[in-house]
Amino acid sequence: MRKLGEMGSVGFGGVRVRGGGGLPLVGLLPVGSVEPHGPHLPLGTDSLISEAACEAAEAGLSRFCVPVRAPTVPYGVTECARGFAGAVSVPGEVLTAYLRAVIGGLLGEGFVFICVVNNHLEPAHDAAVRAAVTGMAAGVACPLSRRWGRTLSAEFKHGSCHAGRYESSLILASDPGLVDMEAMRGLPAVPISLAEKLRAGIADFQTMGLDRAYAGSPAEATAEEGRELLGKLAEMIVAEVREGLERVERERGEREKVGARAAGQEGGR
Repeated sequence: MRKLGEMGSVGFGGVRVRGGGGLPLVGLLPVGSVEPHGPHLPLGTDSLISEAACEAAEAGLSRFCVPVRAPTVPYGVTECARGFAGAVSVPGEVLTAYLRAVIGGLLGEGFVFICVVNNHLEPAHDAAVRAAVTGMAAGVACPLSRRWGRTLSAEFKHGSCHAGRYESSLILASDPGLVDMEAMRGLPAVPISLAEKLRAGIADFQTMGLDRAYAGSPAEATAEEGRELLGKLAEMIVAEVREGLERVERERGEREKVGARAAGQEGGR
């Protein structure tokens, strides 16, 4: 997949002008967080998953658009992990404003639609990301949406998926060198549902009982399962982009109709 941050100005200008045989130019904006993911996964796990999902979606997207991956936004709302080393959080309103500015800048450079790909699943973060795309030619692909979450693994559906089998499998599939295999294989299962704890008003890992900043069963993770999960995340991105482009085209048609009616009324005076 083309990566905007690795392209030169002339190269991107050529893509923008020529497109792909008339196909629309679409930007994928990976979003994640900097937070602890157990003793075995890197702090940037969520960003790495978003990037890998974008790459996995390339073949499906290229059938109807020209996808370009924008540089990742690696910071997010990370209040649940406070108290653990490596948790770097930003306020939700700051994240929303920043993302809106980035999206606006990308649209100004000729992208028809921006898909924000988010795999940091803290509810306040998800809300900030979704607020950023309101009223813009942009959308969000995130497995927190019930539509997509129900397609994923049993651990994900249970909610015990922070640095557990789900996320560990995804990193094993996408960048296995970043996984501390010895640490991972020795971790006992922590069957605590973050979703249930959050609904009960418990908002930080330590109070939830995640003493080592993970939940689920990381020792059961496999690269094979990770590849299957990446395929599901890719399907999510492809569908969100396709539907987003349809919405943009529909709204453009409606604006043209309004403009034509206004012009007709003006001409009739």
